[in-house]
Amino acid sequence: MSGAFWLLTVRDEFSAGHALRNYAGKCERMHGHNFSVEVCVQGAQLAPDTELLLDFKVLKTCLKEVLKALDHRLLNETPPFDRLNPSSENLARHIWRGMAAQLAGHADPQARMVSLHSVTVAEKGAQSAMYREVGER
Repeated sequence: MSGAFWLLTVRDEFSAGHALRNYAGKCERMHGHNFSVEVCVQGAQLAPDTELLLDFKVLKTCLKEVLKALDHRLLNETPPFDRLNPSSENLARHIWRGMAAQLAGHADPQARMVSLHSVTVAEKGAQSAMYREVGER
C-alpha cells in the first residue's frame, strides 16, 4: 500500500499450555502462558457515513473468534499445532490466517476494505513474535 493510510490496532489475550518440540531447554516441558495478541489492520478509505476505517468492535469480534479455538487448550493437541511446533512465530501466522478469513467473510463491507498489517504474539511482555505477509491483500 502506498500513499496515506490508517492503522487500527486491537489487543486481546488467551491462556494455553504448550511444550516446544525439539527445543533444548525447560520450554520443551509442558508449561502455560497468558499469550498477548495484537492485530493491526490498514486501509486508505474511511466509510463515507461514519468516517471510520473499521469499527473497533468488528475487529475485536473477529479476533475473539480466532482466539476462541486456542483459549484454555493444550496447543500441542490442537490443530494445526498437533503437527506444527506451537511457537509464538507459528501462533502469529495461524492467527493471521484466521483473521484474514474472518475479515474477508465479514458482513461489514468495511471489514473487506482493510488489509492485515501485522499480528504479534507475546508469551511475556518483554518478547514477542510479529508476522506479516507483505504484498498480500
